[in-house]
Amino acid sequence: QVQLVESGGGLVQAEGSLRLSCAASGRTFRISTMGWFRQAPGKEREFVAAIKWAGGSTYYADSVKGRFTISGDNAKNTVNLQMNSLSPDDTAVYYCAAKGSTLFPRRMDYDYWGQGTQVTVSS
Repeated sequence: QVQLVESGGGLVQAEGSLRLSCAASGRTFRISTMGWFRQAPGKEREFVAAIKWAGGSTYYADSVKGRFTISGDNAKNTVNLQMNSLSPDDTAVYYCAAKGSTLFPRRMDYDYWGQGTQVTVSS
């Protein structure tokens, strides 16, 4: 099994920044792709960003492209999400996820999920 623990959420004003972190433990050798998803109240969970360990390719949702940056350290089994120019529309619970496959990083078919961290952006 793989355990994922997120940190770094909180309350921030519009146009501010936050940095989320996710630490993986356990059978981390199984991980090939790590991603971030979010779920706002009353909405479905949606893809935010992902990174493949092999090659470091990154993927972003159109809504966050140019504002959010995903980065990771394969050796330390950590992934970060730097979020800039935040807006109230970014308010959601953010989930870290990991999977063994490198296919379809934007899909929600991840094997492991964290508990989530709340991000609230005030106007």
